[in-house]
Amino acid sequence: MAKYIYPAVFTPEENGYFIIFPDFDSCYTQGNDIADGIHMAEDVLSLMLTHLEDKHQEIPKPSAINDLKTESDAFATYISCDTTIYRRLMNNTAVKKTLSIPSWLNDSAVAAGLNFSQVLQDALKQQLNII
Repeated sequence: MAKYIYPAVFTPEENGYFIIFPDFDSCYTQGNDIADGIHMAEDVLSLMLTHLEDKHQEIPKPSAINDLKTESDAFATYISCDTTIYRRLMNNTAVKKTLSIPSWLNDSAVAAGLNFSQVLQDALKQQLNII
């Protein structure tokens, strides 16, 4: 799991852009405009790299953007992703935990209207230095 950057080729179409990643077979997407295309490209690149990591398959070395051949109306740009962040975003399954706290602390937290789950999540994130 890591941060990656790969070149993508954006080719204009009637309704936006068709986007391919030359370093991967079958890694492509499309976007309504450039901003949407970049967002979609980040998503499909993250999905592809997460899949390769999970299958313990070789991750190809990124091509140099200047080595890419594009049609006259197409352009190449770098797209980055972080598979650790992508995994967090895609895995928000709740896990039930049982814990014990002193009765007086429970009473004070209930009286203050605290959400125990949220407080625990916030505390864990702080302890793990997760933003």
